[in-house]
Amino acid sequence: MSLRAVCLCVALTLGLASGDELTANRRQAVTFHAPELSPVYRGAPSRIELQFRVASGFHINSHQPKQEYLKKTELKLDPPTDIVIEKVTYPQGQEQSFAFAPQEKLSVYSGDFLIGVVVRPLKSVLPASYAVHGKLNYQACDKAACYPPRQLPVSFEIKVLKSAAEGKKHNPAQSPHAHT
Repeated sequence: MSLRAVCLCVALTLGLASGDELTANRRQAVTFHAPELSPVYRGAPSRIELQFRVASGFHINSHQPKQEYLKKTELKLDPPTDIVIEKVTYPQGQEQSFAFAPQEKLSVYSGDFLIGVVVRPLKSVLPASYAVHGKLNYQACDKAACYPPRQLPVSFEIKVLKSAAEGKKHNPAQSPHAHT
């Protein structure tokens, strides 16, 4: 076998190995499970639960990591005009230590977790379905390493309805006596 053929074989072998490694590291560490179409009333705040799942073998920093240098998990939403995101509520992180720093406890999410979003359509919004888009910023780690921060696209729909008070029509009082 010539030197050129040996170099080509080594290069291909290294390329395949690093390609497999890149594929494993690029595996989606966090997934989003959109809720069903959520009904909300004009002018009234409504809480919507967004479900996320951290893949087995990974963890992500919580919204309030204990160390300033750690990338926090953060949901950024861009609602349609006249629909207000009043509040985003994150779960409390789980305190865990890992082999790379056994004496240090980190605040992390793993497995399934929910982020609550309070949505309030303005009273002027037309009753219809609206999509809310955004992204979850996070940094995933496994037991050996942390990977570059990523953004997970998030999208869910709300159905704006007239308020219960708007839906009721005021009928004039009826006489209890029958008219013939």
